[in-house]
Amino acid sequence: MQNMGGEQVTEAVAHAVSALAVGTGRDWAGTKAGGLEWSCRSTAQHVAGTLIAYAGRLATGARQRVSFDTVLLDEADNTAVLDVLTTAGALLAAAVATAPREARAFHAAPFGSASREGFAAMGVTEVLLHTYDIATGLGVPYEPPAELCGGVLERIFPHVRPGHAPWPTLRWATGRGDLPGRAPLTDWYWSNDLVIPADGLTLQGVTPAATADLAAGGSGGFHWIGNGPYEGEGAGEAGTRVAAGMMRQTYEAGTHRPEWGMFVLVRAEDGRAVGAMGFHGPPDDEGRVEVGYDLAASARGNGYATRALRALSSWAAARDDVRTVFGKTDPANTASQAVLTRAGFTRVPAEGDLHLYELPG
Repeated sequence: MQNMGGEQVTEAVAHAVSALAVGTGRDWAGTKAGGLEWSCRSTAQHVAGTLIAYAGRLATGARQRVSFDTVLLDEADNTAVLDVLTTAGALLAAAVATAPREARAFHAAPFGSASREGFAAMGVTEVLLHTYDIATGLGVPYEPPAELCGGVLERIFPHVRPGHAPWPTLRWATGRGDLPGRAPLTDWYWSNDLVIPADGLTLQGVTPAATADLAAGGSGGFHWIGNGPYEGEGAGEAGTRVAAGMMRQTYEAGTHRPEWGMFVLVRAEDGRAVGAMGFHGPPDDEGRVEVGYDLAASARGNGYATRALRALSSWAAARDDVRTVFGKTDPANTASQAVLTRAGFTRVPAEGDLHLYELPG
């Protein structure tokens, strides 16, 4: 799993500045940036301003949009514009590198906040896409590193099916190009991870990049309690790593919906991950959605699963597209049955050997 942090912001900006430097003798103010209505100069100003805004929000933990603007002086030539872009990138890189792992700040799209990785990925995306716009307008070549493109796709474009080279996929996903077998996009968005508070815990949405790492035996970028993540016991019991692999499959198939995926349970007191919980997919046509969960062995007996399940099922039940949240357990798994009962679920008749518990929406 490639990290998405300050080094990647620095790399993206350096690559952009190098590519655009060959066009500094051209008329940036009088040339449109690719398919945008902005000029090349105003597009560069937008990128610098966005990177500075991201740095400021992350550094302060801002819970709402901070209103300010970045203005280029009239006497700033195109070389100076690139200097401003380098400076803005350095500020974001520093903010990302020094922010604690649990730091979050406001970003509207789509769940109201972003982590340090999210701000890094959004900053890198702004640089990649708008450098492409400027380079297209100026008629200079530009192709960013594939690893950077893949990194942002797996973090803030979890709804975009992979399968093609990362750079063409990112251009297609943002309405800037075509991909074989896929209809052109006119509306596009990125998606930061959903975080749900749960009384001393947070349920942190897992990105496709993290699922690949977890399934392969890594940490997924989380700081786990000593014997986590839970591996599962015996045939048919899926632990965190198996669940991560299953989510990865839905991502690669193009059917993953970020809010209906997997969450890692993180303790607020020390930032340690203690287990995982999530949905087996989005609600079906009848509005039914299934939950599953596990805890690291040493984290059991503290009420973590009950508190997390209450929060997650309440979040789901409040949605218009959900009528019923349900869970299934093996008859011998009395601990899981107790969690469901304490979280407000009721056992209902079911076909087959498993016990079925439901919570109406």
